[in-house]
Order: sequence, then C-alpha cells, then structure tokens
Amino acid sequence: MSRLDLLPGAGPVLSLRHALYRAGRDYRGGIGALAIDMHLDPETGYDTLQKKLNPTEERRWPNPDELEDIIRLTADPRLLDALLRPAGAVWFKPVPVTATNDALKALEKLMRRQGEFVGGVHEGAADNRWQAHEVELLKHHGHEVIRKILGMIAGAEQAMLAGEDRRDG
Repeated sequence: MSRLDLLPGAGPVLSLRHALYRAGRDYRGGIGALAIDMHLDPETGYDTLQKKLNPTEERRWPNPDELEDIIRLTADPRLLDALLRPAGAVWFKPVPVTATNDALKALEKLMRRQGEFVGGVHEGAADNRWQAHEVELLKHHGHEVIRKILGMIAGAEQAMLAGEDRRDG
C-alpha cells in the first residue's frame, strides 16, 4: 500500500524536522514500531514520539538520547544528510561491496550516469549563475558517488583482511 506524501516539493536534502518525520514514518512498522524499539512506555510512547516527530509541532523535540536512538535505529540517509549538511560534512557508513569485476562495471555505469547529470547541470548553469536547487542536487549526487566508491574500498579491504586471516590462521 502506498502512502500519500504529505511533504510537498521536498528536494534531495530535507530539513531536520522533515527528515526526522520521514525517518520515523518510513521505519519498518512505522512510528509505533520505532517507539517499541526505542523501549518507550507502551501506553504513551507512540503518541509522544509521534508528536515529537511531527514537523509542524514546535513545542516538542526529541531529547538527545531519543535523537541518538532514532539515528541508530533508522539509519535513514535523509536524516544523516540533514544532520551533517549544516557542517558541510559528508557521512559514510562502511557497507562493504565486493570489489568484483561486475561491481566495478556497475560503478562505471553509475559514474557515467552521474557524468550525464553533471553535463545537464552544466548546461543549466551556462550563465555562470548557480541556483540553490542546482547546487543541492549536484551535492546530493556527488555524495552518492563518494559513498559508492568508499563502499567498494571497504569491500576490498574486508576481502584483503579475510585473505590475510586465512593465511595466518
């Protein structure tokens, strides 16, 4: 069953409030399951968490411990982007990808698509005036490429270490 998207025109990076809402909403089982996994009070935890994650609720916010639990449990990339964007940082979660010939070909294909995207942005910015939405989109795609490449590196390192363990074992 599809859900109605209540947030109009969200770009590649959401505000922190909207990212928290979406992370909770899209968690497997929704906000109720997230409240259970956070070990909140079964009687009131769901309602309290729902209010704290509501992007229009100004009076309540998750406390630091709850925020840490939400980040840990959801590992939602939109939330991580929203948290790190103000610092100009890129997050990376090492998810090893086997560095096989097929994986490298897939990376080549991704890089080609990203190159076509950059070419499209280049044409749009031919007047040397970058608009905020163009920069955000470029940043989003750049971060995706960086994550894929670092994942391949993590996979290669993991395979190398596994090979060393077998030789030493």
